[in-house]
Amino acid sequence: MAKQELTYAEVLDGIRSKQYKPVYYLMGEEAYYIDLIAGYMAENVLNETEREFNQTIIYGADTDINSIITAARRYPMMAEHQVIIVKEAQNLKNIDELSVYLKNPLRSTILVFCHKHGTLDRRKKVTLDIEKNGVLFESKKLKESQVPQFIQAYFRQKGVAADAKSIAMLADFVGTDLNKLTGEMEKLIITLPAGQKSVTPELIEKNIGISKDYNNYELLNAIISKDVLKANQIVAYLNKSNKANTLPGILALLFNFFSNLMLAYYAPEKSENGIAAQLDLRFSWQSRDYIRAMQKYTATKVMHIIADIRLYDAKAKGVDNPSVGPGELLRELLFRILH
Repeated sequence: MAKQELTYAEVLDGIRSKQYKPVYYLMGEEAYYIDLIAGYMAENVLNETEREFNQTIIYGADTDINSIITAARRYPMMAEHQVIIVKEAQNLKNIDELSVYLKNPLRSTILVFCHKHGTLDRRKKVTLDIEKNGVLFESKKLKESQVPQFIQAYFRQKGVAADAKSIAMLADFVGTDLNKLTGEMEKLIITLPAGQKSVTPELIEKNIGISKDYNNYELLNAIISKDVLKANQIVAYLNKSNKANTLPGILALLFNFFSNLMLAYYAPEKSENGIAAQLDLRFSWQSRDYIRAMQKYTATKVMHIIADIRLYDAKAKGVDNPSVGPGELLRELLFRILH
């Protein structure tokens, strides 16, 4: 039976409770959690005086595994631990040689590897040795569907509220890059007027430059309502402001919605609770858009829309489309959906 992968929260809980391991190998496509864990260790394992003599930060391109092992075998000076953080560990050569050190690691050394934009081969002996003797953590990219929940949780942790539209605007505009996303959220928190504890579409428009009226969230809302004029106005704005290059994101948004809408037709009960149960939605109110859409689109039309979205996704990738740009493709798809 495969060993269950550690979560970010589990790794951080172990560090906070001072249950230190001799080696932490932080790897994966999402740099955000790697930076958070390494940053927390750099700031909290040693106090300021201890860090001067016992904390080392090196880069994979500027060292080799034998030098790291030599440093790891040194004892700390006037402290219980020394911390060695290896950034850009993906540039290290001969990482397999770390297995020699892991046979008898020095318990007073905390060795942290930050391997971004990739992972170790889990079948290799060194990977198994790391997992056996320390912490092997893979930081995976969030799925687009997980981004709104991340935004909501981040704001809540900071004591700030955000409505569904604000969350959708941020998710659509920034995407799954969590470092960029948290940077934009911190900007919003800093710019909150005195006494205000809620992020609004107006605040986002003012400080990040996303239009509160012309964005993916409002485009989907117009399509759900079959508001032809508003939908075309939004697409025209996106094209004029050169935001039609977000076509892949819009296609993903539409495909996700209409695929769920197709499933909603099979719900035994067409109430908010019934559709929420059918689609496994967290809150019953999230089914309201699907109920609205079912009043505007037949199941047969939805099947055709899903086929059209697939077709235009292929065209956006150049299949049978030598010259039509994303703006025109979006206009064509909109027409097919609404008529």
